[in-house]
Formats: sequence, structure tokens, C-alpha cells
Amino acid sequence: MNFKIYFARKIALVFLFLYFSILSSEIQDYSLPEALKVLKAIERIESEPSRADKKTLKEMVITESEFNSYVAYRIEKEKSETLKELRFKFFKRNKIEGKFFIDLKGHKATKFLKPRMTLYFGGRLEVKNGQARFNMKDLFLEGQRIQVRIIDLVLYIQAKIENREVSSIKDWYEIPFGIKDIKIHRGKAVFYY
Repeated sequence: MNFKIYFARKIALVFLFLYFSILSSEIQDYSLPEALKVLKAIERIESEPSRADKKTLKEMVITESEFNSYVAYRIEKEKSETLKELRFKFFKRNKIEGKFFIDLKGHKATKFLKPRMTLYFGGRLEVKNGQARFNMKDLFLEGQRIQVRIIDLVLYIQAKIENREVSSIKDWYEIPFGIKDIKIHRGKAVFYY
């Protein structure tokens, strides 16, 4: 491998790790008013009649901070046994980076996974035909690049612990009722309904 490319990749990994270390040192609490704003937006979209014509679609902008507050609120309210934190950073052209913290301590986890893990990820949101998925391209376990398919193992273990249906990182999911499209921009998500 070319030394310059190798060195550039190592520097990029260090900066990515430092960036997310700073992000993770931010206050982990969420803003209840921001979370409630998102909940009210969801209720408004669900209550309005569906629009078939793309020219008449309305748009709703949710900031990155509001979205992260909503996610933290949901994690707290649903009392997830394993997912303790999930944060997103929005970039242009549907690019998303983030981190999540999984706590498997006290559960029968495989010998391949640590009981407590902070994972950093990057990829793009894809939306088509009323469904969405996150096309994950990068995954790091506390600064070490790992295979994206490890997420399926984590999802499998989490589903078994929480007695839910097993899913895959490659699955497509129905987007919430009334939403026709989602576009991610720097610092915000735009929902078309």
C-alpha cells in the first residue's frame, strides 16, 4: 500500500475518533421541549390528509438537535435494556454519522462482544417507495474499524434480549404514515408529507 494513502487513512481515523469523542463528551441529556416538538410534528403529519401529488407536498424541518432529543426521549421512555444512547450528525446529500452505546452487561452475550460498547458509524439514508434504510459504510468500535456485518450480530443479540423480531442493517423499513420522502442536509432533516 502506498505510504501516503496509509498515513492519510490513519490521520482520518484519528480525527474521526477525536470528533466523536468530543461529541460523546457533550451533555447526554436531551431537551424535552425539542423532543415534544418532534412528537407534535409527527402527530400533525399523521392527522393531515395524504397528498398524492409531489407538487403539493409540504415540508417539515427537524434540526439535528431536535432529532437527537427525540431519539434520547424514545430510548428513555421505551426503557431499552441494551441501547443506552444513539446520536446522529447530519451532513449534506443524506449522509449521516453517529454513535451508539450498547450495554449487554448482565445478559448472555457472545464471547465475541464486549459487554459495553460504543460504536461509531457513517453512511447514507436511502428512501424509495415509502421505505427507508440506512446504508452503513463505516463502523468503528471505540476507534477500531470493524466489519459492518457485526451490526447484524448486535441486532440479533439485542432482539433476543428484548424479545423482539430479529432485523438486519440491510432491511428496508416503512417510513411513518404520511411521510413521502426524507432528505438529510447539514444539521437538519427535511420530511416531505
